Amino acid sequence: MTTNVTESAASAAAREAIATISTGIFIDGAWGEAASGARFDVVNPATEEVIATVADGGPEDARRAIETAGRVQKEWAKTSPRERSEILRRAYELIMARQDQLALVMTAEMGKPLAEAKGEVAYAAEFFRWFSEEAVRIGGDLTTTGDGKNRILVSREPVGPCVLVTPWNFPLAMGTRKIGPAIAAGCTMVFKPANLTPLSSLALVDILVEAGLPAGVLNVVCTTKASDVVSPWMSSGIARKVSFTGSTAVGVRLLEQASQHVMRSSMELGGNAPFIVFEDADLDRAVEGAVAAKMRNMGEACTAANRLFVQRSVADEFARRLAARLGALTVGDGVEPGTDVGPLVEEKALRKVQELVDDAVAKGATVVCGGSRPEGAGYFYSPTVLADVSADADLMTEEIFGPVAPVVPFDTEEEVVRIANDTPWGLVGYLFTQDVDRGFRVGDALEVGMVGLNTGIVSNPAAPFGGVKASGLGREGGRVGIEEFLEYKYMAVPRV
Repeated sequence: MTTNVTESAASAAAREAIATISTGIFIDGAWGEAASGARFDVVNPATEEVIATVADGGPEDARRAIETAGRVQKEWAKTSPRERSEILRRAYELIMARQDQLALVMTAEMGKPLAEAKGEVAYAAEFFRWFSEEAVRIGGDLTTTGDGKNRILVSREPVGPCVLVTPWNFPLAMGTRKIGPAIAAGCTMVFKPANLTPLSSLALVDILVEAGLPAGVLNVVCTTKASDVVSPWMSSGIARKVSFTGSTAVGVRLLEQASQHVMRSSMELGGNAPFIVFEDADLDRAVEGAVAAKMRNMGEACTAANRLFVQRSVADEFARRLAARLGALTVGDGVEPGTDVGPLVEEKALRKVQELVDDAVAKGATVVCGGSRPEGAGYFYSPTVLADVSADADLMTEEIFGPVAPVVPFDTEEEVVRIANDTPWGLVGYLFTQDVDRGFRVGDALEVGMVGLNTGIVSNPAAPFGGVKASGLGREGGRVGIEEFLEYKYMAVPRV
């Protein structure tokens, strides 16, 4: 009885939090309806119920947004670094003050368990705190030419209006990771959140307004037809940069569009992360690392461990321990106490995961645990461990984006490095070993932008996040994160 009361109270609190969010188009500091008057539904993936409707923007809304960003850019660029810094610091404090409320919204629209949602809120807020400190550290340089005749004066300037496009899987953090450095650098923005999870992003808008962000600096258009909004931004000739997180296929199209106006581009795209366990690894630590790398966000993350390569002598034991660990997790609505694993984001994602598991089993894989969806409403899938997965199984070359861990045995270090790198993607790799030399040697050999050595978590606002090959270009976070939003200007000054 107590559990039911708690669940009811949590659901009611989520509804109350959602009711406070503005759900229109946000342009030039004002909320309004889409020019077409259209709206779309936001669905709770745990219950399949509509929890809100949001203005469905189109080309006319996109045009107004980018024109506003272009008009405001010059004045916004003149603001002092300290002013921009303090806006971000106030926004950080407001997010943390509303952590519980924002987490409820995130769980309702996206599905992740409430504890994990609270963790994302704190992670998201930290990008604002980090870039509030970076805003006042934008530097330059003064040197002299080799012949001594000129001074070389180098300054940094904002790149200009930015197009920001974020995914649904980390609906608050992906926004702050892009908006934070743009504000710090002095760039205006047009922002399209994912239509599956727009509420967290829309809640962020009001927080930034309350923190003192001037009208027109951030303009937000949600839409169910991304090309109707993003394409006008890319072809406008006003936008000078695009920052996108999402699939490689969409990223390639955006890069093609960006080339028409030679726009600066940051792309954080798909992943196919190898998770390597050597026979000398601490298996308990490796299992916990696999749980973190695989199960964060129900496996719906570009950094998720996609291919688990385990040295043959310990492969069966590792699979057994991992299955015991994942099989003990509680699947359910993220607002319910004790939930470890929430639903996938939509029915289409659920179907894809089941198809990948069925394909692997048809090609010889053994289901150690899971392998199916539970009965009842919601887009849930049981945490799954597959052993003896064939190299030609589809999930070895496609992002799983679900709670499925395929375990593949290997024999030698050379072999595993070769197969780990045999992919067009290169975002992150994980490896577990107690041999320090091997750790650095294999870490250096992996063709990825990030490596987790004896850890299943690599994301941190203080670190440069990004990949190589088809996983993207540019970096977000860390000291280099703000560089993506700044241009160099060199002035030659004769010495007289």
